[in-house]
Amino acid sequence: MILLDTDVMVEVYRGNPAAVRWLDGLGEEELGLPGFVVLELIYGCRNKRELDATMKLAGRFPVLWPGAEDCDRALADYARSKLSHNLSMLDALIGQCAVGLDCLLYTFNARHFSLIKGLRHQAPFPR
Repeated sequence: MILLDTDVMVEVYRGNPAAVRWLDGLGEEELGLPGFVVLELIYGCRNKRELDATMKLAGRFPVLWPGAEDCDRALADYARSKLSHNLSMLDALIGQCAVGLDCLLYTFNARHFSLIKGLRHQAPFPR
């Protein structure tokens, strides 16, 4: 399974042609969304139309949540990297969700996700 980060989903939501081609090109690859990605997408909604469109898009994917051990590792990552690298708590949780599930995370945020030990991540397409 491959997980998609919020920044990738925003590109898909906006209909970026490169994002749509990339997503279509994955074929039968099993994709999922960390639950915190869905929460971030909802947070960005400004009205009911955007919320409905976001929920429709998110509904195309299974939503996955980190386990307790993943959350413990996220807490350690966050405490270690918040002040020095401005790691967000949601990025720590998303990253550790991917680690716990042994999934590749597609993201454009290599700077922050590179702080998470054991996380495999890569950009999905050039921006």
